[in-house]
Amino acid sequence: MEIRILRYFLAVAKEGTISGAAELMNVTQPTLSRQLMELEDELGKKLFIRGNRKITLTEEGHYLRKRAEEIIELADKTKLDIQTSDEVITGDIFIGSGETDAMRTIAKTIKDMNTAYPQVKYHIFSGNADDVTEKLDRGLIDFGLLIEPVDKEKYAYLRLPVADTWGLLMRKDSPYAKLDHITPKDIANMPLLCSRQTMVKDEITNWFGKSFDELNVISTYNLLYNASLMVEEEVGYAICLDRLVNTTGKSKLCFRPLYPKLECGLVIVWKKDQVFSRACELFLNMLRDKYLA
Repeated sequence: MEIRILRYFLAVAKEGTISGAAELMNVTQPTLSRQLMELEDELGKKLFIRGNRKITLTEEGHYLRKRAEEIIELADKTKLDIQTSDEVITGDIFIGSGETDAMRTIAKTIKDMNTAYPQVKYHIFSGNADDVTEKLDRGLIDFGLLIEPVDKEKYAYLRLPVADTWGLLMRKDSPYAKLDHITPKDIANMPLLCSRQTMVKDEITNWFGKSFDELNVISTYNLLYNASLMVEEEVGYAICLDRLVNTTGKSKLCFRPLYPKLECGLVIVWKKDQVFSRACELFLNMLRDKYLA
């Protein structure tokens, strides 16, 4: 499969018509139609359902669309990295991060980097640890900001001088809001919302001292914002890290830390076999100078 053909395929998937995609890609309709049929022949699968007015994707077409977007994103990123000049530092840095206040440390480094190298651009991807490491493994991002522990066999890393604290997000009118901290006994029968990440479950299990299955987890979440809305609507209590949701002023929510205290370190990671662009090398060196000095 050629990158050019995948771009044609994505144009049709986006526009829903051959005519619209042909105009977008500046090719003739017969040429585009022929290329798409050759792509279907190459894969041995039907990718489109051709209606009277609109073209839709088959199940295989939807799968290819996701993969084609990743392939083209990686190809474009690779081209930008190679074209970066040694004299004038340009290029793009791709960073993935979970929800953590430690992102401020990355933001401060980006600010310093932007002062020194204003032509470098930054692209931030937000997701949980599983999302971030998946993109890292596929080469779609350069760095990931993750909670410890990390797979030291797969990733190199730099430990940041910050830590997040686990606790419980609840309404201010909850009876538990009167407590200074939350114990394993307190949460034993609570309706809980918990991150779906395996690592988080392991951390909470160790703290709880019993099987995770013994907790009354009624919902899991990927990112915390929607979970915080569920807490506001009295669905349950969210196990989360501190400083991720505004609990000041008119907010209906408050945060109480777990006890015994449960903290997690933060690290910036990258693949051990990663070949960095000049911009990424400078960014990593600036991080090292800041936090290993």
